[in-house]
Amino acid sequence: MKLYYRQFGESRDGVPVLLLHGLLGSLVNWQRIARKLAETRRVIVPDLRNHGRSPHDPDVSYEAMAADVLALLDELAVPRSVVIGHSMGGKTAMVLALRHPSRVERLGVVDIAPVTYSGRLAMLLDALLALPLEQVTSRAHADALLAPSVVDKAVRDHMLQNLRQGDDGWRWRNNLQALRDGLDIISAFPELPEDAGYAGRTLFIRGARSNYIEPEHLPRIRQWFPSAEMTVIPGAGHWVYAEQPQAFLSALEGFLQS
Repeated sequence: MKLYYRQFGESRDGVPVLLLHGLLGSLVNWQRIARKLAETRRVIVPDLRNHGRSPHDPDVSYEAMAADVLALLDELAVPRSVVIGHSMGGKTAMVLALRHPSRVERLGVVDIAPVTYSGRLAMLLDALLALPLEQVTSRAHADALLAPSVVDKAVRDHMLQNLRQGDDGWRWRNNLQALRDGLDIISAFPELPEDAGYAGRTLFIRGARSNYIEPEHLPRIRQWFPSAEMTVIPGAGHWVYAEQPQAFLSALEGFLQS
């Protein structure tokens, strides 16, 4: 699938940095970080399938998403890149590294582990799907309609970035139905051979207030990513780079420069 993408710092030499957003996100989420990194590096930021301006498809598997990203790197003639992914994008980055290790110079995984999660995001997706788009008159009106079922204002703001007004009214840019139908696949992690592994430099960045990376996940992380390091960002929840951008950038820059 041909992904929509943006580049920053295109004239920079060296190995490019690829930034992958999470579920219900888009490349817009990374723009602040991308512009800062682009002061010294070339940065590539795509919309993953079923998100942003990229095409829609019922296949939401990580193998498909990793293949899309690989095709983009081929299109841009990028033999190796530093791949950084948040949440769903982090799982996509891990699958890319495990399946095609020669294409990943080093790997950054933001607040996610290579495990199955249960009971998360179904209610949020249901709330977004239930929003009566034909009644929406503005983004503020949509926010008010969502508030009873999505109490957290920060989460609503994040979701409403995907709401766009066109000639036929307000529409979600994301393929919400495919994401809801495939949520069990997105919540899981693909089955891989026992001998699978990525030996390259790997950094897991966890938000101190998040519970997406727990002690019981560490054996699986070490199994597949034996060189993995872990850093914790104080004061951050799951959206680490949005909640604590300076601390996140500091951790990321240290990893990129080491």
